[in-house]
Amino acid sequence: MEPLHLSDFTIESLGPSRFSSPLQLAHAAHGGQAEFTADTDRLLFHENWETIRAIIERGEQPPTVELAGPRERLYFRPADVRAAIVSAGGLCPGINDVVRSLVMTLSHHYGVQQILGIRYGLRGFVSEDCAPLRLGPDSVKSIHREGGSLLGSSRGTPPVDDIVRFIQREAINVLFMVGGDGTQRAAQAISNAVREAKLETAVIGIPKTIDNDILFVDQTFGFSTAVSLARQAIDAAHAEAHGAFHGVGLVRLMGRDAGFIAAQAALASGEANFVLVPEVPFELDGPNGVLAHIHRRLMDRRHALVVVAEGAGQEYLAEEMRVAGKDPSGNVKLGDIGRLLRGRIEKFFAERSVAVAVRYIDPGYTIRSAPADASDAVYCQEMGQNAVHAALAGKTAMLVGRVRGRQVHVPIGAVTAGRKRLDPTHPLWRAVLQSTGQPERMVNS
Repeated sequence: MEPLHLSDFTIESLGPSRFSSPLQLAHAAHGGQAEFTADTDRLLFHENWETIRAIIERGEQPPTVELAGPRERLYFRPADVRAAIVSAGGLCPGINDVVRSLVMTLSHHYGVQQILGIRYGLRGFVSEDCAPLRLGPDSVKSIHREGGSLLGSSRGTPPVDDIVRFIQREAINVLFMVGGDGTQRAAQAISNAVREAKLETAVIGIPKTIDNDILFVDQTFGFSTAVSLARQAIDAAHAEAHGAFHGVGLVRLMGRDAGFIAAQAALASGEANFVLVPEVPFELDGPNGVLAHIHRRLMDRRHALVVVAEGAGQEYLAEEMRVAGKDPSGNVKLGDIGRLLRGRIEKFFAERSVAVAVRYIDPGYTIRSAPADASDAVYCQEMGQNAVHAALAGKTAMLVGRVRGRQVHVPIGAVTAGRKRLDPTHPLWRAVLQSTGQPERMVNS
């Protein structure tokens, strides 16, 4: 298979469709009745006219993405399908909602009765001490009310050959992989391996990451809930800081490589004075450093509130990162920027004989384990349904996501080519700067 260009959104298929869908939908739009989605139903990926015109003037076709939805013809006969669902990586609001939607759609709408839930992430494919769960409507009917994950989760990827042997032994036709960037890279590897083994297995990804850093999709599930709960932490830190003489509220939020949660939660709260994210460099010391700006804020207003993404300022924690090494997924373990900032703020003001009360809040695990909010619950329900529609139609090596409000199919090879990051020139960051009043750059050079 040739390397996938980032503008190539062609979806791979196991083969021609052979069976009629059991769904009772319209064959053409009439009377407002819901209808099947055709593979030719596509959405322009770019919305900016200048971008589209430039592509056309180069003699190229503007990229389009395939719309998600039920297909009239299926690759698999639903009664013969054996499906498996796995969630990997950290916990995230909405995992149970996605699992429930997958099971309900497979069972109630397509009549699939053989559904396995793989336990504790990808290790569940190879570990003898965590047998798969047999899933059905009764076993998942109320799990969307709970946080965490019915299936459990873990980081790390066992040998792909071992996973393929499990798929072959269990005669899995459809594999749903719920996870972030690392999980989707594993999904791509598994898809390639089952193709080489000549297995008829559709591999469908569902983007799960609180950080919202998956390329080519507007939003991952869990992000809306994370922003809502992070806002509560920011509001609490503001109350603490405002209620103390020279109070400094400090909130560390998730965001390993991308500052989307910190930016949007700060906007939602409207109380943050400084937002620090991985994408925007800053210095701590010097007349234009963060500490000097906090000092000026305290002298003027008696309180300050700092929101920092966990991946910000890692250059100050190089030794801590070196000692910590990597996690089972191969990610470098981050240093604790929140703890560093707290110590540096307290030291800075102590050296100037200024009393300061730092109130530090890190709501990370509280947010990860929470149930999905209404927005995420709706999103998860739709993604689960559309993932099943795509899988039964024989589509593979793809994930379901949202582009400009529409659910679409995106090749996994495209989304794993990099990570989405906050653009400091985007109106989102401009809005943060206007809300906080912080300088555009807090560096001295």
